[in-house]
Amino acid sequence: MFVYKRDGRKERVQFDKITARVSRLCYGLDPEHVDAAAITQKVISGVYQGVNTIELDNLAAETAAYMTVTHPDYAILAARIAVSNLHKQTKKQFSMVVSDLYHYINPKNNKPAPMISKHIYEIVMKHADELNSAIVYDRDFNYNYFGFKTLERSYLLRTNGKVAERPQHLLMRVSVGIHGEDIERAIETYHLMSQKYFTHASPTLFNAGTPPTPAGFLLPGGHEGGQH
Repeated sequence: MFVYKRDGRKERVQFDKITARVSRLCYGLDPEHVDAAAITQKVISGVYQGVNTIELDNLAAETAAYMTVTHPDYAILAARIAVSNLHKQTKKQFSMVVSDLYHYINPKNNKPAPMISKHIYEIVMKHADELNSAIVYDRDFNYNYFGFKTLERSYLLRTNGKVAERPQHLLMRVSVGIHGEDIERAIETYHLMSQKYFTHASPTLFNAGTPPTPAGFLLPGGHEGGQH
């Protein structure tokens, strides 16, 4: 059975290699209840000829998530596998990701379709070094599986059908989107959000830093119409 690496190389599926990768993500988990080899056995039974390493990691994360019924630490492990997989597929530097999103070209009509507002793009480019160095990517590993998959499915921006952002990129984008040129406040907000002291409502997470679009809003009861 062969697996295709991210660079296109073909390699034989190796039980020990998968187990070692899962084991590296088991730090701090209960060793008596979290069994990396058991996950690998289930993954091996589900692989097929020509599977790629992205799909292999997805299968390992889903397998660990299913095993949460035996111990809650499996949910943490599942998230770590999924986050590690995303990190391998995305660029690290926040400013590079913002640049890619701003210069995105719609493949259907070949026209520019920026996913970041020009104002926020210019701020990020101006303060790239400061913003890039403030981000702590290890905090992505603090999400549980359900929380991470919710972010991946609904909040992280995509280009050409693939997730382009990491959770920390999202939080910094939201922070800069709120505070603009006040970089000190933006970084302070980023750290508070990434350490889970608070979060913003879904509309803010969806839209902060992106080009303005027409939107409805709700008024409290008692106003005629209610929605405008």
